[in-house]
Formats: sequence, structure tokens, C-alpha cells
Amino acid sequence: MSDNANKTDKPSAAEAALLPPVDVVEDGGGITLYAELPGVPKDQLVLQVEADTLTIAGEIRLAMPEGMESSHVEVNVPRYRRVFTLSKELDTQQIAAEFDKGVLRLRIPKAAHAQPRKIEIRVD
Repeated sequence: MSDNANKTDKPSAAEAALLPPVDVVEDGGGITLYAELPGVPKDQLVLQVEADTLTIAGEIRLAMPEGMESSHVEVNVPRYRRVFTLSKELDTQQIAAEFDKGVLRLRIPKAAHAQPRKIEIRVD
């Protein structure tokens, strides 16, 4: 799996997005990806797999109390977006997703042909 975040073509201001921090853990059965998406409600989170490309996108929804305005804003882009190229060893049909307290957890198992397997030895 590789991250496509460092492409040379720059997005327009309307397409600009924050890169959510991501941790990827690999084990014998596949990978688990953790992405931090604070301020994104579940209904504004989009996960898409097309061919070997995984896209994570989300719109930030932070409610401002009525009658108040921000005097200082450090995050002025209201969306997250991150794109990854997935290995052919991963089974994109079996992706499982959980979203809790602003943290997305994706489990992407290895395809059956890429799973380690034990070979039985027969005695003649």
C-alpha cells in the first residue's frame, strides 16, 4: 500500500483538503489502517475503492455557538482527503470499516492467494 499524498499537481482552493494522520499496521492476515478525522460526522465520511485505489474523504462539521465568531482559525480547510494505492495482495471486496470518536479503522485482509498456508506432507 502506498500513499498518493505527495503528487506534484496542486489542487485548487475549492479542492484543497487536509491530510488526516494515518497509521498502517500489517500482520499475516492483512493490514489495519487507522485514520484520525476529528470533526467529521459519520454521514460526511466517504470511503471509496476503485481498482487498486482507496480514497478516504470527509467534511468537517464543527458547530459554532449562536452569536459567536472565531477570532482565530488555524484550520480553515473544511475537509480531509487521503488516497492510497493498494497492493494486489489485498482483498478489497472484504474491507471492514469502523468509525468511533473521530477515528476510522479499516481492516483490509490479504487475498486468499496471498495468505500464508501450511502444506500437509503425506507419508507413502
